[in-house]
Amino acid sequence: MKRLLLIPALMFGTVAMATDYNYEITPLIGYNIAEGNIDVDDYAVFGGEFQYNGLDSVIKPEFSLLYSQADYNTNKLANSADTDVWRFALNGVYEYDKVGSVIPLAKAGLGYESMDSSSYTGSTGNTDSAFIDAGVGAKIPFNDMLALKLEAVYMLKYNDARYDNNLIVTAGLNIAFGAKAQKAAPVAVAPVEAAVVDGDDDNDGVLNSKDSCLSTPENTKVDTLGCALPVAAPVVVVDNDTDKDGVENAKDICPNTPLGEAVNSDGCPKKVTLHAQFENNSAEIKSESFDLVQKYADFLNVNTNYSAKIVGYTDSRGSESYNQKLSEKRANSIMNALVEKGVNPKQLSASGKGEANPVADNATSEGRAQNRRIEAELTRN
Repeated sequence: MKRLLLIPALMFGTVAMATDYNYEITPLIGYNIAEGNIDVDDYAVFGGEFQYNGLDSVIKPEFSLLYSQADYNTNKLANSADTDVWRFALNGVYEYDKVGSVIPLAKAGLGYESMDSSSYTGSTGNTDSAFIDAGVGAKIPFNDMLALKLEAVYMLKYNDARYDNNLIVTAGLNIAFGAKAQKAAPVAVAPVEAAVVDGDDDNDGVLNSKDSCLSTPENTKVDTLGCALPVAAPVVVVDNDTDKDGVENAKDICPNTPLGEAVNSDGCPKKVTLHAQFENNSAEIKSESFDLVQKYADFLNVNTNYSAKIVGYTDSRGSESYNQKLSEKRANSIMNALVEKGVNPKQLSASGKGEANPVADNATSEGRAQNRRIEAELTRN
């Protein structure tokens, strides 16, 4: 029996990308290449796909509906005729990191094929039955909601003590809609001024029965347990200290520290935020951030008595599990770039914290941009 020996290459690479929309629909057209023994000509295909992205999973469920009108001619029929072919399938879709401007994808699932001509099914044994399918494809985005979607799907079904094969290639317009709700950033609560309360011996506004610090000095701002809130250390004024960080110029190896930034005894920031830019949903560093990475590498190459812990963060879009993996990949990408620029690997470590610890509101594009960051924590050895 003639077969189409087509095995889809289902694995391309790394972690699936996140999407900002819950739903995708794709009207499509295509072409079906049929196995010769089922006595049906190759034919056009029309239909659509619906994909749901709301699950916290890298596998996205997809429902597809395909229709064709196929011509057939068997030895038992004097003339050719046609039959309507309907296919329904439920697949799992896996989308990979963007490669340039293309998003590769792989899919697999189960379906059912139905034909309306009893003459055809009776003559060929190609009857209504279930099938398994597997395929590969790609999306080529026009913007964040529209993309060209191309796929090749292989289908195999068991018929009359034999296996029958079909290959379908399709093209369609992928439309994303139903924006996901964004998680709000934590709201900072200002300390409440002390108020006079009965049963409050230290007059800090917290009842004695709930006060864990009963001897708080008067006029001290406290937390809900009645304990003093930490007070920021005042900036120390030192002569010959150009950047006003409390370290005189002769001992300051970071002489241009921004005013008010916490520094160590060498006058260097304890934590630096590297606003490195990455490709969308990728750990590839954009060229405009190369100078930023180079300057940090230059510092570590000169000051080999320092170690740096590189920590990656994301905004809140996408699932927590995806954001955690993306933050780790981006932190490792920065660390590897520093090593390529001559930094000793023993000076570096990398970790990711996903969407944790936002520094701005994730409900705005400006806030999300600030939350997508790399922090470098310096430690003097």
